[in-house]
Amino acid sequence: MAAPSNVIPLRRPCDEAGLSSVFKAAGDELRLQILRVMAQDSYGVSELCDIFDIKQSALSHHLRVLLEANLLNRRKEGTNTFYRRALPSGRIASLHQQLLDQIDMDPIAAPIKRGVERVQCQRENNSVAFFRDNAGRFRQHQELVAPWSDYSEATLQLLDRLYKQPLNTIVEIGVGEGWLLPALRQRASSVVALDLSAKMLDLARDHAAHLTNIRFVHGSTDKLIQSNFRADAVVANMVLHHTPDPQRILSEAAALLAPGGSFIISELCAHDQAWAREHCGDIWLGFTSEQLQDWASHADLELSASVFLAQRNGFQIQIQHLKRG
Repeated sequence: MAAPSNVIPLRRPCDEAGLSSVFKAAGDELRLQILRVMAQDSYGVSELCDIFDIKQSALSHHLRVLLEANLLNRRKEGTNTFYRRALPSGRIASLHQQLLDQIDMDPIAAPIKRGVERVQCQRENNSVAFFRDNAGRFRQHQELVAPWSDYSEATLQLLDRLYKQPLNTIVEIGVGEGWLLPALRQRASSVVALDLSAKMLDLARDHAAHLTNIRFVHGSTDKLIQSNFRADAVVANMVLHHTPDPQRILSEAAALLAPGGSFIISELCAHDQAWAREHCGDIWLGFTSEQLQDWASHADLELSASVFLAQRNGFQIQIQHLKRG
C-alpha cells in the first residue's frame, strides 16, 4: 500500500542513517528526553516547546538531528507538523531498538511529566468543549467525512463473525449520541456506554431510553479499570482521532478486556484534510495502520483482522480487530 501523502519522507527508502548520526543524536540529554516523551504519543512543535520549556529555534535544531538519524518521523497535518518515534528498521535496527529500550528504562523527569500532563489536559479540554458546543449537530458534521452506516455496519458484521452467541458485556468507548447502542444491546446481555462529554451522554440516554441493561458512565475508562471491570468486547467507533491520547485508549481497552476478548476499532486512515479539525472536532487527521498496530503491540493486543473502506470524498476508513491473549 502506498505511503500516505501527508507523511514527509526524509530520504529515499534505500538510504539509512549511519552510526555517526545515531550516536550524535544520542549524545545530548534533551534529545534523549524528547525520545522518552515520544514513547507514548506524537506531538506538535508548539506542544513540545511547552513540554520542555524551550524556544522553537532551539527545539528545531534537536528535532532536525533526531530526524537525520531516523529516530523520529514527522507528519504534516494541515498547517501543523507532528513528530513521533520512528520504528527501528534497516541494518542498524537492533542498535536503534537497544537505544530506545535503554531510554525507556529511566522515568520521565518530573517537570517534563508535568508539561506532558498540561498538553494532554489542553487537548482534552478542547475536545470536550467541541462536543459540548456541537452535541446536537455532531452526526451531521461527521457525515461530511464518512456515512455513519458504513463504519457501524462493518463493525457489527465483524462482531457477528467473531461471536455466534450473545456476549455477556460490551463496552463502547466514546458512545456519542448512542446510535450504535440498540445493535450492541442485541449482541450482549449488558452494555456499558462511556463518554467524556456529559451532553453527548445525555443524548445517548435519550436515544436508548427504551433499552434495558445499559450502564452510562461519564468519564474515562479509568473508572471501569479501577473497579476491576472486565468486558468480552470493547468497541471504539471513530473515536481515536477525537482523543488527546489515542495510544492510552488502546492500553486501557486492553486492561478492560477479559482474556481472549476483542477490541474493535473503526478509525480514519491518515489524511490531509485539515478542515475536519474545525468542523468535526478532530485532534488527529487519522492514523496509519502501522501506527495503530505499534500501539496495539505495546498494549499486548494482537492484530487479528483488518478491513478498509474507501469513501468517495477521499477519506478511507479502517476497521481493526485486536485480540487480547
